[in-house]
Amino acid sequence: MSPVNNSRRVNMITMGCSKNLVDSEFLMAQFSAAGWEVDFDGSGAGYDAVIINTCGFIHDARQESVDMILQYAQARKNGEIGKLCVIGCLSERYKDELAEEILEADIVLGVNSPEALIRELEPAGTGFCSPAGRLLSTPKHYAYLKISEGCDRKCSFCIIPSIRGGHVSRTTESLVDETYMLSEKGVKELVLIAQDLTSYGTDLYGKPRLGDLLLQLQEINGIEWIRLHYAYPAGFPDDVLEIMASGSKICRYLDIPLQHISDNVLKRMRRGISGKKTLELIKKIRHKVPGIALRTTMLTGHPGETERDFEDLKNFVRGARFDRLGVFPYSHEEGTWAYHNLEDNIPLDEKERRAEEIMQIQQEISAEINSSYIGRHIKVLIDNEDEEYFQGRTEHDSPEVDNGVLVYKTGGIAVGNFVHAEVTGAYEFDLYAQPLP
Repeated sequence: MSPVNNSRRVNMITMGCSKNLVDSEFLMAQFSAAGWEVDFDGSGAGYDAVIINTCGFIHDARQESVDMILQYAQARKNGEIGKLCVIGCLSERYKDELAEEILEADIVLGVNSPEALIRELEPAGTGFCSPAGRLLSTPKHYAYLKISEGCDRKCSFCIIPSIRGGHVSRTTESLVDETYMLSEKGVKELVLIAQDLTSYGTDLYGKPRLGDLLLQLQEINGIEWIRLHYAYPAGFPDDVLEIMASGSKICRYLDIPLQHISDNVLKRMRRGISGKKTLELIKKIRHKVPGIALRTTMLTGHPGETERDFEDLKNFVRGARFDRLGVFPYSHEEGTWAYHNLEDNIPLDEKERRAEEIMQIQQEISAEINSSYIGRHIKVLIDNEDEEYFQGRTEHDSPEVDNGVLVYKTGGIAVGNFVHAEVTGAYEFDLYAQPLP
């Protein structure tokens, strides 16, 4: 069927990371302010416009974006939707190719092009203004706060600096203002994100200012948890650990992608840190913040990773006992330093086998850690519910990517609220808990 021309409905589909999601939320605030009805990741026909915010990081993410574009290209061809717009990292990276191959797309744009998109969908620009705030797509009790854009690091495997550019921090004042706005919307948990949290403020203030930012954000009423994602290990600021340990609103949780432990691989990755320094950093973090949950990411099959390197990585994961861990097989990405300087000499099935081995080790560790929670009292933020359980998270769990807590249903509990509970059961990636009276 053909879309109704006066319905002014837009479906915003976001692929990839939470940083993309924040971009989509700012964009949709402008559409909502102009009178459009906005859906995030909606389905079905009848939309005047479908906007796909793509991911271009690694092969699997690119393929997911391409598949989504093709799905809606067919819907566009069938007359089931109005205009099809493609934006984001994938189209920044392959704009000309996508425009040539996806003829059903009305416009293909890269990152940071909202004005061109608005002109395509409403040439007169009637009702649009900038800034128009932010329209949240997450449950109202948590939100992401993107504190900087881009990255100055030179990691061999990463294409993001080529897509997003160099590191650019937002001012502390703008982030404080945005957090006040989020608090007024009912947000209780703030998840700080960036390509590199560690470098926040160096470009604006001449030195890292993440700690100063946290001190200001935790003073804002309504915000109860502040969580840190994507901190670079080299040069991580000590003052942040001191703030976290002080009993503040900063969750005892840190997402710090380490990628590897072998000096041979770390050097090839251009990570700027050695295996010894990595071990010293982990020890320091756990010493300064007792009870902290560490989340990390590993990469298997990087060019030059030997069997000895991989054994070192497995032993490292066993010994470090990370609370949360993800792993990716190396993807040889055009435009990266590794693509142009190193041979992709490890077969894909071997990369994937190594990744599976790491996850098997982590699954056992996670089961053991979770079992240690049985009988303990925990504070849980309730995200949603089904017929039998409320589903929530502790301060050690980030939305979407980490473990969950299944709280047996009882009266007086609501989605978006905190509840105190006693852990009664544990599995590899879930806890079961009974609410405390």
